[in-house]
Amino acid sequence: MAHGLAQFGDTQQRLLRQLLFAREGAGVEELCERLRISHNAVRQHLTVLTVRGLVERLQPRPTGGRPQARYGLTAEGRELFPRNYGAIAAALVSQLHARMGEAEVGALLQELGATVAATQAPLQAESGEALARALAQRLDAMGYEAVPARHGDDWQVEAFNCVFHGLARQHPQVCKFDLAYMEKATGRRVHHMECIVRGGHVCRFKLGPEPAR
Repeated sequence: MAHGLAQFGDTQQRLLRQLLFAREGAGVEELCERLRISHNAVRQHLTVLTVRGLVERLQPRPTGGRPQARYGLTAEGRELFPRNYGAIAAALVSQLHARMGEAEVGALLQELGATVAATQAPLQAESGEALARALAQRLDAMGYEAVPARHGDDWQVEAFNCVFHGLARQHPQVCKFDLAYMEKATGRRVHHMECIVRGGHVCRFKLGPEPAR
């Protein structure tokens, strides 16, 4: 599944970029001129992007004449554009590692993963298959390209994109964030069966049994 701007066609990508550049938003007429497409085409693309919550209608600027509708990116729309957090994250973990040591950094990452999961609704499902599907869907939304997968009698989750790949290669304990996040989200013990950083084809996670009540 494509993420960011890659999920859109060329025209919608160019439209989104024009709105990113437009500090006070842009009107249909301006977008027509910049994109060299018809008014109807601009309106259709704006409608689609507005329904998806990526574009919003802004207050028109006073011109003394008939108000002209203007459009701008929502906060969600701005998140479509790349953010380079990797270098900062790597430097931060390196500094923590130097000051605290490997064990302490690992414990901190576990705590952080559980904290992030606690801000979201816990996953509830009536079967191992349903829980694996729900977890895969949540991870996929975070960029992991995750799918549920059956291995024998077990339902597991396979993630084809390690979102921390570069960082995890330098600091393998970063994987503890993922495990703590999934354990908190599912209420299950999670076993890391295969890891991309360690040469695996995917990051594969096995869900433990439901805890006794």
